[in-house]
Amino acid sequence: MSGANRNIERLRRDYSGEELAESNVSPDPFKQFLTWFDEAVNAEISDPHAMVLATASADGRPSARVVLLRGIDGDGLTFYTNYGSRKSLELEANPRAALVFPWHELDRQVRVEGNVSRREDRASDEYFASRPRASQISAWASNQSGFLRSRSELEERFRKFEREFAGRDVPRPENWGGFRLSPESFEFWQGRPSRMHDRILYALLPGGEWKIERLAP
Repeated sequence: MSGANRNIERLRRDYSGEELAESNVSPDPFKQFLTWFDEAVNAEISDPHAMVLATASADGRPSARVVLLRGIDGDGLTFYTNYGSRKSLELEANPRAALVFPWHELDRQVRVEGNVSRREDRASDEYFASRPRASQISAWASNQSGFLRSRSELEERFRKFEREFAGRDVPRPENWGGFRLSPESFEFWQGRPSRMHDRILYALLPGGEWKIERLAP
């Protein structure tokens, strides 16, 4: 094993984030999320809308990948994907998931957990129509998570659909669309000196109110 790998345990730094307290967060986790999201955008973090999506199969086998947040409202957080992909098949079998937004430059992360459901066709149609044309064609060309014999096979499929849709709008494939995660919890993590981090948890109560609690770091 290389020297670089053997020194993994020595990689460390201290954190210097500002205090995150129950008294200075919004009572609404969606508003608190949007405040932090705006600060991540203003800090010019690369891809502040990138989030780790963790799913599990029906028998509990976990998997995770990075996807992009494409919408947030009072009902939840939305992302779009191929309905035949591994994540989609796992969400159909086990419609619960977790998200993580890793804003390292601000010593922050946000964790969100909840139930997932498909977005309505109208929302998927509207978002698909807003995508760059090449991205629209790639949605047709890629059998996401399926096996390819070579890169050239994928490129040929892209050229095929370029020809097919030449001179007209690209329709949304039936196997492509949105999912919405409806949160049951949000956790806001702020890195602090000496590993004395701040963690504020919002838990959704049966009546629809949010309970705010502090977690040990």
